[in-house]
Amino acid sequence: MEQQRDQWATKIGLILAMAGNAVGLGNFVRFPTQVAQNGGGAFMVPYFIALFFLGIPIMWVEWVAGRYGGKYGHGTLGPSYYLMARESVKPRGALWWGVLAGMLGFALTVLLNSYYLHLIGWSAAYTYFSAAGSYFGQNTGTFFDNYLSNHAEVFLFWGITVVLLAIAVGQGVSKGIERWVKVMMPLLYIFAIILVGYVFVIGSPINPNWSTIDGFKFIWSPNWSYLSSHFAAVMLAATGQIFFTLSLGMGIIQNYASYLGPNDDVALSGIATVSLNEFAEVVLGGSLAIPIATAYASRIVPANVFSQGKDAALSWIGQHFGLGFSYTSLPNAFIQMGSVGRLFGALWFLLLWFAGFTSAIAMYNYLVALLEEDLNIKRSIGTWIVLLIYFIMGLPVIYISTYMNQLDSWISFQLTLLALVDIIVAVYLFKPSNFWDELHKGAWIHVPTWYKWVTVIIAPILLLIPLVGNFKSFVTGKIGIAPWTAIIVMFIIGAIESYYAIKKKYAEELEKNEVIVRL
Repeated sequence: MEQQRDQWATKIGLILAMAGNAVGLGNFVRFPTQVAQNGGGAFMVPYFIALFFLGIPIMWVEWVAGRYGGKYGHGTLGPSYYLMARESVKPRGALWWGVLAGMLGFALTVLLNSYYLHLIGWSAAYTYFSAAGSYFGQNTGTFFDNYLSNHAEVFLFWGITVVLLAIAVGQGVSKGIERWVKVMMPLLYIFAIILVGYVFVIGSPINPNWSTIDGFKFIWSPNWSYLSSHFAAVMLAATGQIFFTLSLGMGIIQNYASYLGPNDDVALSGIATVSLNEFAEVVLGGSLAIPIATAYASRIVPANVFSQGKDAALSWIGQHFGLGFSYTSLPNAFIQMGSVGRLFGALWFLLLWFAGFTSAIAMYNYLVALLEEDLNIKRSIGTWIVLLIYFIMGLPVIYISTYMNQLDSWISFQLTLLALVDIIVAVYLFKPSNFWDELHKGAWIHVPTWYKWVTVIIAPILLLIPLVGNFKSFVTGKIGIAPWTAIIVMFIIGAIESYYAIKKKYAEELEKNEVIVRL
């Protein structure tokens, strides 16, 4: 039976929410880091290949799956993918596809936010530290290490972030999430544009031979020799970045799309989401961190390396470019700017906080929807249960130094794995013709037919590249005992929850175990 649920109040609210879901720390921190560490311009070629042949088609797949599940009252993957899988297999077989998808979606959302929320908390802290000039005149690496060791301070800024998330999500979709993103997303773009404008103004502030233009050249000059010798590694990094930046393979696109009406457009909305995200990432994100770092390279790069020339200095920046909080990152550049550095440092980290917040709000809502729809727990109560879950799962991030990086390597793998499940269930088992019809139901544009075959044939093949590449590293012991324990526990809980949610609502047809024929 089709069911009525909370829906987006306006089209612009939906687009901004979806864009906010996609635009996050991955756009302004992870993207320049991946570019810097993968040969600059060598990274951009496989990046755009992954965007057009993986990112866009999978974005449409997840919008279709979300709207379809929402029509029957589901905003989580387990029940939604059960409904889609039963188009081709018997209900008992579809049950296990739903359990697999639900398990992956639950585990990924909890595990990713266990450390992602801390990164957002760091951004909130550094907004304050920049405005106050706390790290000015100090070694930024030592300052950052001291901050991480001050657990009370870390929990303070984490707590401010998560409590605000709980308040926003607890107010619902149209009255909570939509209202928050309508304020935060325009401000995010305004702050980013102001910072980009400053990048073009500063020119060569320290050394006349080094300017922000060198950063743009590093990003946009194709490095074919590097690409030819490192193609597999760069393609792997580019594919992972596309999934991370578009929030694919997480279940949260489907969750937001589930609040659409059954005939609301998903074709144009999906491409609009991609476009807003890519503008934020490639145009804005690509114009900030690396160009600023190169403009101040003479003060950031060690003298013995800097004296070897630009190639050596750019290579050093690429190898040492990190999360944006310490060592060779932007705080050093802000210090060199003098008093104006406090203002632009605060704007930069506030931009990161807004970007992270608008992404985290979508993941937060996924878990609240799971508690509300699958377990009948009131939204007002579920928001605080999720906060408690995040607090417990985030403890290892603070107390185990290697935990976050090891868990992040698994997350990159799981994003791709769940994206493959998206295509298997929402395209193959749902049937490609049904998927194509659903994509164009109420559509404001017609998607070229060749994209159907990209989705059915090319995208699954390309997905195998990061899956195989990452799996090999896991076999050789890349992940420690603590992350594996968290992963396995979340898998078990997610599988049990999805199994219960599907059995609770579809027990009768599971008993009949007959193939559902779509009329």
